Amino acid sequence: MGIKERLKEDIDTVFKKDPAARTTMEVILCYPGLHAIWLHRIAHYLWSNGYRTLARLISHISRFFTGIEIHPGAKIGRRFFIDHGMGVVIGETTEIGDDVLMYQGTVLGGVSCEKIKRHPTVKNNVVIGAGAIVLGPIVIGEGAKIGAGSVVIKDVPPNSTVVGVPGRVITDGIKEKLGTDLEHNKLPDPLIEILQNIEQRLDNLENRVIKQK
Repeated sequence: MGIKERLKEDIDTVFKKDPAARTTMEVILCYPGLHAIWLHRIAHYLWSNGYRTLARLISHISRFFTGIEIHPGAKIGRRFFIDHGMGVVIGETTEIGDDVLMYQGTVLGGVSCEKIKRHPTVKNNVVIGAGAIVLGPIVIGEGAKIGAGSVVIKDVPPNSTVVGVPGRVITDGIKEKLGTDLEHNKLPDPLIEILQNIEQRLDNLENRVIKQK
């Protein structure tokens, strides 16, 4: 794919994933997530060809103007979109597949100081909600969804949804209720469900004790 085709694909991705996008000129001028991706491609090319200080400088400039920090060593696939973007951090050994959507405040971070694979691998068609933190060399399976504010430190199975701190995989079938995009207001809280179940059982026991009296 040529440069013009890739740029057009990036712009089309914004229109597909953000209903607020109105015109091509608006997208080109006013979307920091798009700017960060374009600058990252330049930085990653330089990084891969040994110009690492220059690559880091471009990454630093991108961070200054967009509020998005992407290490030039990170590998990012096609049709990747960062919505809003402020506060997003993507570490050096991160690998991101195609058609991934991330919201502001997301961190793909490492948990080791060793020069090894220490950041997440995010497969195709993943959605990561606002403020989510994904740590370590874990794998986020294809089609998975990470709820807003979740902290994920373990592998996530494909086509599952994770919520909470630490992140918990919630029951199958929620995907159909959520549709293609991650509707954060419809995500269940597994901890609340457990507490409600305990409360119900206590009420039942209390009623049985009252009846025995």
